[in-house]
Amino acid sequence: MAITGILTPLENVMKSILDFFHVTVGLPWAWSIVALTVLVRIALVPLAVRQIHSMQSMQRHAPEMKAIQQKYKGDRQKLNEELMKFYKENNINPAASCLPLVLQIPIFIALYLTLRHESHHITGSWLHIVPSISAKATAHWSGYLLLAIYAGSQVASTYFMGATMDKTQRRIMMVLPLVFLTVVARFPVGLIIYWMTTNLWTVGQGLITRRLVPKTPAAARAPAGPRRSSRTPPAQKEPEAPAAVEPAPAPAQASGPTQPPRRVRRKKKGGARR
Repeated sequence: MAITGILTPLENVMKSILDFFHVTVGLPWAWSIVALTVLVRIALVPLAVRQIHSMQSMQRHAPEMKAIQQKYKGDRQKLNEELMKFYKENNINPAASCLPLVLQIPIFIALYLTLRHESHHITGSWLHIVPSISAKATAHWSGYLLLAIYAGSQVASTYFMGATMDKTQRRIMMVLPLVFLTVVARFPVGLIIYWMTTNLWTVGQGLITRRLVPKTPAAARAPAGPRRSSRTPPAQKEPEAPAAVEPAPAPAQASGPTQPPRRVRRKKKGGARR
C-alpha cells in the first residue's frame, strides 16, 4: 500500500496525459498509448544523442581500455579505479547508454498501474485485431502476434544499441527478450503496445544514426598504435635479431690444373750438383 501511495501522483499524471490524447485530441485509447510513447521518445532525444556520442567515444578508446583491462585483470578494485580515471580524462560517460532505458521505467510502471486501475474506463480495440487493450496478451490470439512483434523489435533494438558490448554480453541481451516473454505475456496489451512502439522507434533511430553520423575512418579505427596515457602499460620491445655473420671468404684457388711443388736440389760440399 505504501508503494502504491508513492506512485499515485505518477499514475495521475499518466492518466491525465492519456485523457488529453483521447478526449482533447480525439484518438482511440490504443493510439493514445502510441502517441504517449512518441512523446516520451521525443523528450528523450537529447539523451539519445548523448548515448550515440558515448558509444562512438567508447569505440574510439576501445584499444586503450582493453590494454588497461589486460594490465589489471588480476586486481578488480585497481581495474575499476583506473577505468574511472580513464573515463574522466577522456570525457566518457559509460552510464549514458542506460539513461534512456532507466528513465522509461517510471513511465512503464505508471502506465501499468493506470491500465490496471482504469481497466473499466480505458477500453477499446486496436487495428481491429486486438479486442481490448486492458486485457492480458494471452486472452486473445492477437496478443500472441503482438508478443512476437515485441520480441522481434526488442532483438532489433538491442542489435542497434549494443554496438559497444562484447559478443557474449550482446548475445545475452538479444536472448533476454525471448526469456521475458513469459513475464510480458501477463501484462495488459496496452503495455505491450507501448514497449513495441518504443522498440520500433529505437530501430528507426539506429537506422537514421547510421546514415547521418559520420563513420570513423579506417585509419582511426585501426591505428598503427593506441594513443598512450598515464595508465597505458609500456609496450614490450621485441628482441633484436642477431647480426648476420658474414662467411669468411674462401681462399683463392689458382686457375688451371694443379701442379706438384717443385723440388730444389741442394749442393754438396766439395761436389757437383746432382
